[in-house]
Amino acid sequence: MNLRVLPASRRSASRDYSGFPDEALLALAAREDEEALAALYDRYSRVAYGLALRIVRDQALAEDALQEAFLAVWRTAGSFRAERAKPSTWILTLVHRRAVDVVRREERRRAAPLADGAEEPDERALPADEEIERTDRRRLVQEALRQLPAEQREALELAYYGGLTQSELAERLSVPLGTIKSRMFTGLRRLRDLLAEAGLDEPLPEL
Repeated sequence: MNLRVLPASRRSASRDYSGFPDEALLALAAREDEEALAALYDRYSRVAYGLALRIVRDQALAEDALQEAFLAVWRTAGSFRAERAKPSTWILTLVHRRAVDVVRREERRRAAPLADGAEEPDERALPADEEIERTDRRRLVQEALRQLPAEQREALELAYYGGLTQSELAERLSVPLGTIKSRMFTGLRRLRDLLAEAGLDEPLPEL
């Protein structure tokens, strides 16, 4: 299994981050250095994938959790504080959280057909003001999605609206798995920027 955050073509042969401490790589990632993030991914992807797999018990879903976790690392690297936790602990905590999120999302997706088209109970129970806020958030996300390149938008919509895993996306679109991961990584990063410009500067909501 070859898990990568960035395709090889996006890396510069002139930089070697192998000797950099984790704290330095996180600081560089906070400044949107993609190669630093890739170095962290190379350093921790195996143990992170193993952790995710123990939680989700499915290889494709573990890949999804791993990808989402490192997107969270990318978005929130600036919030890391060395006095609170080691970098490895911080990263693996994000992996654990994303893996749990993936499990919950998968459970909702599998339960949806049993609801006979009804909304999820937690959606129906929302107070009016929270439901309006969620509607506004979804509108902002949909508007941002429309601004993405077609191939990135297609991958994200199929993943989040269609509930497809990355492996299923690769099979459905007849493209390599690495290409799907690259499209989703780049698309989510651009989506984050668009949402921040629209005033939604927080972790990405469910689509």
